[in-house]
Amino acid sequence: MSGNGLISGIGGQLTTSTLRPFELLRRQMCDILGDGGIMKEVVKPGDGPPVPQNASVIMYYSGFLEYSNQPFESTAHLKYPPMMKLGRDVTLAGLELGLLTMKKGEFSRFLLNPQYAYGEMGCPPFIPAAATVLYEVHILDYLDSGQADAFIAKSLEEQNSVPLSTLLEVINTLRSFGNRCFNQSRYDHAKDRYKQAITLLKNRETQRELHKEKIDGALLPLYLNLSLTELRLESPQKALKYGKKALEMDATNTKALFRCGQAYLELSEYESAQGCLITAQSKKPFDSDINNLLKKAVLACKDSLDKEKEMCSKMFTEMRSSV
Repeated sequence: MSGNGLISGIGGQLTTSTLRPFELLRRQMCDILGDGGIMKEVVKPGDGPPVPQNASVIMYYSGFLEYSNQPFESTAHLKYPPMMKLGRDVTLAGLELGLLTMKKGEFSRFLLNPQYAYGEMGCPPFIPAAATVLYEVHILDYLDSGQADAFIAKSLEEQNSVPLSTLLEVINTLRSFGNRCFNQSRYDHAKDRYKQAITLLKNRETQRELHKEKIDGALLPLYLNLSLTELRLESPQKALKYGKKALEMDATNTKALFRCGQAYLELSEYESAQGCLITAQSKKPFDSDINNLLKKAVLACKDSLDKEKEMCSKMFTEMRSSV
């Protein structure tokens, strides 16, 4: 995403036109509100439904003043742009309204008049008074977090009165949040989302066996994700705790056995690691990840035993020589 080509390209046309750069740009844009306050140009179309109200959006964006090739704010330099909540993290009225017209993968430009941007006062020293601003926006992904936010804001009694299907939708949203953070290596944020989802599930009061099965079905992947997250955070003891919780729910789950094997290996408990991994291997004998980690555990165990024997032999020799 580059704003440099956009501004300088328009500026270059001024040799044959008396129109200002933003006026030239405005001519190729559409008016999304009908009052000329927010103009939009779709550079690259997206797919699927538009961004919903109260969503959390992951996007690259850059804001420009007229005649400026350098943005006054930008996330274009970030490897992993933050997830931004509409109405909370995105507070510029014109930008928020513009985002509601966008789809996943879309890249668009918006011209925002002062009443939809920084107002008559501007935002000194970066934004002058009554400034029209240009935003380039690329939507990477979004999550419809409005339902989850509303659910979390309810009291425990109110949460338990909501249909289980709604709770499970909220859990899916929180897990998706966590997965997105995990994929961006933001492991602490991922852990918070997974644990929040687990708490909501454990708070659910139910006497029906079918409901319990569905809740357990939602808990299992959360425990597995938490176990892997704790491994990434170099907390093998916690990873083992969540791996064991997953095994309590499904004793033959190969992912849970593999996570526990990883954690035991990190804790130098090699025999326990081998036990988990051998069981996992019996379920998936051709899984390369399981087989490679099992080889690593076997070699580590052998190396540990060799060192122990060497130490015992050395101590025995020293004792004999001192007699």
